Amino acid sequence: MMQRGELPPPPGTPPTEIRKKKKGIKKLFVRLKRSGSTQIASDDEEAPMGFQRGGRLRATAGARLGWSRDIKSNGDIDMPFAKWDTDQVAAWLHELGLSQYVSMCRVSVKNGATLLEASPQTLYSELGVKNPLHRKKLLLALQAISKNEKDKMGELDYTWVTRWLDDIGLPQYKDSFHEARVDGRMLNFLTVDDLLSLKVTSALHHISIMRGIQCLRLNHFNPNCLRRRPTDEPYESGAEVMLWSNHRVMEWLRSVDLAEYAPNLRGSGVHGALMVLEPRFLADTLAALLCIPPTKTLLRRHLNTHFVSLVTSECQAEKREIERLPTFVPLNSLAKIKPKKRAFTRKKRGGEDEDYLCPFDTPLPSSMKLDGVINGASTTNKVPSYLTEVRSTDMVHKQRDEINQDVQTQKHSQAIVYRIIPCI
Repeated sequence: MMQRGELPPPPGTPPTEIRKKKKGIKKLFVRLKRSGSTQIASDDEEAPMGFQRGGRLRATAGARLGWSRDIKSNGDIDMPFAKWDTDQVAAWLHELGLSQYVSMCRVSVKNGATLLEASPQTLYSELGVKNPLHRKKLLLALQAISKNEKDKMGELDYTWVTRWLDDIGLPQYKDSFHEARVDGRMLNFLTVDDLLSLKVTSALHHISIMRGIQCLRLNHFNPNCLRRRPTDEPYESGAEVMLWSNHRVMEWLRSVDLAEYAPNLRGSGVHGALMVLEPRFLADTLAALLCIPPTKTLLRRHLNTHFVSLVTSECQAEKREIERLPTFVPLNSLAKIKPKKRAFTRKKRGGEDEDYLCPFDTPLPSSMKLDGVINGASTTNKVPSYLTEVRSTDMVHKQRDEINQDVQTQKHSQAIVYRIIPCI
């Protein structure tokens, strides 16, 4: 049936085309009603002829993010975190990368004080933070806020960590680190169990990340400390090599006529801090990672000569001394780390049962002379009162019995000296 004011269709038009035309006109009116374009200009004022910056017309009609309409920015907040309202706390969660918990935050959190007093169990049950790494990230951030600490590590967000994985030669773990929202503060307090939950099972990759974290601590978590390109300096060694990224090591291999083996370092986790700071990383380890056959002795000797000149002869001498120890275990790219079986006991937070991937008292080679480093330990971080060790990585660290043995040996040598002095 035709409506009033509607023109009849041309003769010979099939019925399906008539229905499509009616449907198209109806759809057009629905679009105009939804977009509100019929109310753009009123009778009293002229409608703009085109798009103007700051005008009422938008360039696109794309959907906006749901959180951007309601959450306020925390850029200029001077009040304490405990007095923040729900919207400010929700915006803070979004800045941390935990926007999936914003909706539960609006329901359960009244102000910042509520979140500061929350326990891990409360975060799990009330906010629904079931990912243990997300809970750790949130607890570390709240701990820093409660102590009113402004640390450089907190300025390194999770996107920076993904780029850092590229620099140390482990881009294959970028997705797992990004999903866990690992930031600079979490890197500093990363444990072996955390790394296993991030699907990092290679022992060599554990040590690579450990030495990368140690390099960040020595450089006060400077985001631009690593060197990705060759510098103007004709020769670099020691502390300068420690800052080399994986790409910079590959450039060095090309400069010493090993360009055909350089691509083999992609995804290997080899970087400058691993080469210099790790006592078990030798020239033979690098040759194995480069897939240089053992039969090519001249090529391996060539690599060993340039490797020693790169890490300095003093550092190489320390590596050789550790290699002669009976407890020495060479690095192997095929070695895997398995979770440690623990007894069913209640774990004390911050106690000796918590194994940091990079302990705060990790020693440095004695040949390394850096600012802010005393007796091989960095002074930029507070060393815990308890002893820690890296388990399952076969690292050569002093344990308690070895420390006691060293103390007894030192006392015995002093007693011998005291006996010799009167004779002199």
